[in-house]
Amino acid sequence: MYLPFINDKDLVAAVDKVLAAMKKANEKAEKNMYSNVIDPFSAIFDGVFQNLKLEDWLKLEKTRQIQKSMQNSIGDFHQDVIGHVHGWENLGTGGFLDVENKKKKIVAEIKNKYNTTKGDHKVKIYESLYYFLKNKGGYIAYYVEIIPKGKKSYDKPFTPPNNQTHQKMAPNERIRIIDGKSFYALVTGYPDALKDLYLVLPKIICERLKKDIDSKICLEYFTCLFNRVYQF
Repeated sequence: MYLPFINDKDLVAAVDKVLAAMKKANEKAEKNMYSNVIDPFSAIFDGVFQNLKLEDWLKLEKTRQIQKSMQNSIGDFHQDVIGHVHGWENLGTGGFLDVENKKKKIVAEIKNKYNTTKGDHKVKIYESLYYFLKNKGGYIAYYVEIIPKGKKSYDKPFTPPNNQTHQKMAPNERIRIIDGKSFYALVTGYPDALKDLYLVLPKIICERLKKDIDSKICLEYFTCLFNRVYQF
């Protein structure tokens, strides 16, 4: 058993979706490297600044394109995982809400990173959560930022700035913004659920891709990255 809060089959299926998206993004980036016109000015500034040969710069550019294409897939991954925790439901794509727990009366919109959504769109999300709550007594609605800004943990009223009025949206204790670590703890009941999920991923990914890795070195490296983002 990989994790205590989600069964192996559902977790592996969520990982497989991301790997499939990565394969598609890699194929697309490979094609674009030959079909699209590359900005030679960006290449020369970036290449000289980083002391890169052309072939090395092209590899980095390909990686950048893949990562850009992968952002939605990573957000969907968290939606998949949380949606398979007992009591939680994945509301699918196309709506403005991602997951719900009817028993706990919680709904959430999940974004992968604190800067994924721009200011104007955050106001629209706030308004959508507000109108949802008008017909749902006792519910709490969360705007989730899996990767927080500045290693902060927070669970507070969501008050995005409104560029039209130049004021923040009115604070409402039932419309909240929360970081990923805190939300995973809320969802699963395990304080370190997000870290536990993160640290089991190299094992699952390598199993699915049939790759061998030095697990000790891999975990040390990725744990270092994780600890730069979250405060434990």
